[in-house]
Amino acid sequence: MTTIREVRETDRPIDEVFAYVADFSSTAEWDPGVARARRIDDGPVGPGARYAVDAMFLGRTIPMVYRIVDFEPPHRVVLEGLGNTSTARDDVRFETVGGRTRITWTLDLQLLGPSRLATPLLRFFLSRLGRKALDGLEHRLQSHQPAISS
Repeated sequence: MTTIREVRETDRPIDEVFAYVADFSSTAEWDPGVARARRIDDGPVGPGARYAVDAMFLGRTIPMVYRIVDFEPPHRVVLEGLGNTSTARDDVRFETVGGRTRITWTLDLQLLGPSRLATPLLRFFLSRLGRKALDGLEHRLQSHQPAISS
């Protein structure tokens, strides 16, 4: 298993940032490692909400289905993802620090099947992807566009 942890801050209010990130369909807007993300069920964003995500890794598209397993607005959302070659657990925490919103994102990724043998070799690439994803989120939140798309 590989664990990646990234921390970013934004001037956006915690409620807005939480709502934007918890709706995992937004990931394609800011994560360069996600080609497509969409909600695959109905209802409010919350426990049990499911998302289809096409992740990009080393030139391959890896389809995954994510589900919200813990939902504590506006402080924490946990999603679990399952694909043919990997499982993921994204634990995202939000706190107000000095008038800013701090986002602490911890990803636990486990490769499945024969690909799990490559885990030590892929740690560098996975860490780099994590940094780029949170850089993209930070940039999106700092832009003048509204964080939550209408």
